[in-house]
This record gives sequence, C-alpha cells and structure tokens, in this order.
Amino acid sequence: MANSILIVDDEQGIREVLSSILTDEGYEPVSVPSGEECLTLLEKRSVDLVLLDVWLEGIDGLETLERMRKNGADAMVVMISGHASIETAVRATKLGAFDFIEKPLSLEKVILVIKNALEVHRLAQENRRLREELGGRTVLQGATVPMRALRQQIALTAPTHGRVLIYGESGTGKELVARALHAASLRADRAFVEVNCAAIPEELIESELFGHVKGSFTGATENKVGKFEKADGGTLFLDEIADMSLRTQAKVLRVLEEQRLEPVGSNQTVTVDVRVIAATNKTLEDEISHGRFREDLFYRLNVIPFTLPPLRERIEDVPVLARYFMVEFGASYGRKPKEFSEAALGVMARYSWPGNVRELRNLIERLMIIVPHEKIEPLHLPAELFRAGSRMTQQPNATLHEARSAYEREFILRKLEENQWQMTRTAEALGLERSHLYRRMRALGIKAEE
Repeated sequence: MANSILIVDDEQGIREVLSSILTDEGYEPVSVPSGEECLTLLEKRSVDLVLLDVWLEGIDGLETLERMRKNGADAMVVMISGHASIETAVRATKLGAFDFIEKPLSLEKVILVIKNALEVHRLAQENRRLREELGGRTVLQGATVPMRALRQQIALTAPTHGRVLIYGESGTGKELVARALHAASLRADRAFVEVNCAAIPEELIESELFGHVKGSFTGATENKVGKFEKADGGTLFLDEIADMSLRTQAKVLRVLEEQRLEPVGSNQTVTVDVRVIAATNKTLEDEISHGRFREDLFYRLNVIPFTLPPLRERIEDVPVLARYFMVEFGASYGRKPKEFSEAALGVMARYSWPGNVRELRNLIERLMIIVPHEKIEPLHLPAELFRAGSRMTQQPNATLHEARSAYEREFILRKLEENQWQMTRTAEALGLERSHLYRRMRALGIKAEE
C-alpha cells in the first residue's frame, strides 16, 4: 500500500509540481493551500507524512504543526521555507518536525528526505506494535493466591539485578514470567534475548551463546555475535537450562563470574553486562546428584528462585484464562470473542490440564477457529476433557463416596458429550429414565443447558 503524503503550501505551482513528482515515485499525494484546511483534513483521515510550508496565510506552518500534535496526529512532518531563520528551524524541531527543507526546492533532496522520514515512521510504528505486543505478553492472568503471590514476587524482584531461576512444569508460563521480570526491571528499554537450550544442537550451543569469528569452524563463513553480547545491558533468558552440556555450563559459569567472554575461535575478550534469568522443568538438585548439572552453576543461578504452580493447582483461574485467550484470539483473527456457558466452564474446571496453560491456550484457539456458534457449550469441547483422567478423579485423599461420585459425574458428562447433550438419547445410552438422569445431574452439580 502506497504511503500517503499531504502537501500544505499556498503556492499552487509548488503543490502541482510536488504532487506530480510524488505520484511518479509511487506515493499518494493530496494537497491543500492552508493550515486550517490541513487540520480539517487530518480530522477526517490519517496520512503518513506532511510537507508543511512555514509561511502560510491564516495560521502559519509552526502553529499548524503545534495544533497537529495537540490533536494527536502522529504523521511525520517536513517543513518547507524560502527564508527561515535558525530560530524557526529550532522551534520546528522542538515541535516534532523531522527535517527542514529550504526553497528553491531540490526535488532530489525532497525525495531523499521523504524516504528517510517514512522509514523512521515505519520503524516507530513497528516499535510501538512490538511494545504493545510485549506488554500483552507480560500480563500474568489469574486471581488465585499463587498468582497474587507470584505478581508480588515479580514486583519485588524485577528492579534488582539478582539472577532468577524459574522452576515449573512445561507449559506453566516460565517465559512469560521472565518477560514480566524484564519489563518491570531497570533494563526494560534494552534487549530481552531468549535461548532455548534444549532446541540447539550441542555442537552449536557455544557459538549461539558466545558468538564466533569467521573461519573458526566448518561453516563459519562470517563473524557472528552471540546471545550474551546481543543481550548486553539487558536480559538473557536461558530456557531449559538443565539440557545444557557440562562443558557449556562451565563456560556460562565463567561469564557469570567475570562478565566477560571470548567468541569461538577468538582470543579477544568481550565485556558484557547481562542479567541472566534461567528456567527448568527438572529438579536441578536431582540433576546435580546424577552428575548432569554443575553445583557451582546452580548456586550462581539460584539467587532468587521462582516456582510456578501447574494449572491444576490453580484451577479457579481456568475461566479467567479461557476468557482472556478468547479475547486475544478474537483480536488476532478479527472475530468477535465467543462466550462460554457455565456448563462448558464446569467441564474445563474438572479437567487436570497436564499440558498446563499452554494446553488451555491451544484449546481456546481451536475453539475460536472451528466453532461456528457465539457460545461455547460442552458439546464443543474435545472428548479428553470428559475422560476419567480429570482433576477430581486424581485426588489421592478422596473417600470412596467422593471417588464414586467423581467417576459417575465424569461418566455422565462423557455420555452427554457423545450424544450432543440430548437428554433422551443420553438417558437411553445410560439405561436410565429421563427423569432419573435429571435427578442424578442435579445431585452431581451438572447443569443442563439447551
């Protein structure tokens, strides 16, 4: 899509020439002769860049620029003037003008300044989008006691430089916590760099972390900056740290101790200032006892330990997370978020979620894509949510009566699902009278929804 450019100049000849040149360059120009008309047009539509003459009848270019900014217009602005003073140029710059071009106009310079301004505008928009996206990815959803405690721990820990070690099962949100720590830290305006230690082959992990110089090994056709150096001044997140080899662990330990590193194949030392956050789904004490993880590295990383609860231990957050993900995917796919019936949320709350929050998020995306209705009902949920492996039947301290009721509840729910919640067919499948089925459902807290 072509960039739109607004030309504001009281000389018709200049407007016509600029419009012709910009059209030939592939832009979409529009022109007006005054500051008042410029402001009126910007109230109706947005443009990417404004070529604004300083000397205009009525309100001049500087006042026009000032009003544009007060009105929230974020277009790039290039000022044009035939006899402007340094004072005028300085004031225009303070008001947010990108550049200042003097008349008579050099068309080559005009095109070059426009290209530079639009590139800066594109980068600013991309940066804003990424910041908004990152902001959304650092929101920890949930009102249960474990989540409130986690948010409080992040608030206390983030402003420090202490290293953090995050424990948690796969899918519990370890990366999200690491991003939240970075976003609330004193390093928030610097890089957040992530390394999945389990996903990188052993022969490449050192090059990935520390970088390499050209010719240091087969395939090293050029110099490469490592993740530690890329994260200089910011945060490095080492995910699945327990899958790192002992040799690489030793080198990471040295960098943590000295804040210095040597790229592979180089004898030059690079100094780095990096806050390291590590994460694992394994018990590092067990890994140490089996000789698979260095004890000294463990103590370097485990300055501030975090433990993330699995979803089954904060099951009350399932409705909150389900609705949050539904809104997220609604925005992503340009669709209206679907609602959840109480019966559907009840089924989801009885499931044990072995894949944790990641499994729930994947389910909500699937429901957003494949369910054509505005409300999610139990019949839309996958069969595994109704099976006997649910959260209630896994309680080790349940009495015989509780276990039997839990199993009966899961069995009836599964039959309801198989028969699309049609009561007559479900009663026949269970060998019950319809009225008996309703009584058992009420006794087990299962709501029948049309």
